Amino acid sequence: MEDVRTNRGDDIASDRHLLVTKMKLKFKKHWTTGRTISQKFNTTFLQDTNKLNKFKIVLSNKFQPFHDLLNGEGTTVESNWKGIKEAITSTCHEVMTHKKHHNKEWITVDTLDKIQERRNKKAAINTSRTRAENVKAHRSKQTSEEEHQNRQT
Repeated sequence: MEDVRTNRGDDIASDRHLLVTKMKLKFKKHWTTGRTISQKFNTTFLQDTNKLNKFKIVLSNKFQPFHDLLNGEGTTVESNWKGIKEAITSTCHEVMTHKKHHNKEWITVDTLDKIQERRNKKAAINTSRTRAENVKAHRSKQTSEEEHQNRQT
């Protein structure tokens, strides 16, 4: 640990302050085995009959040369599988697109608004000059926290 500080404004539903530390960590090495990641294709395109028919036609055209090889002698299972796999993946590359991973937003605009509202109430407590203003600001903050707790349950 190199440095420790507190931030007064960065919190959500607590009367505590955020503690920020600066640390040095050693990460474990990530060893790769050299395997390639499997490709995922967007199969929802096949729900469209035109694209499904196109996929079937292209796939049957790719399998035509392999049909003769599969019946012939002297071919191994590995070579047959390699040819079938290549035909399917190349057809998928031609007809379909890759499936894209969409990351879900982890914090919403509503949550950011609530954080800002809480910061404003905390600032009102910290800048209140009289006891009456301080009590009023505390009550306002407590009622909003109680409403938040009631919504949670």
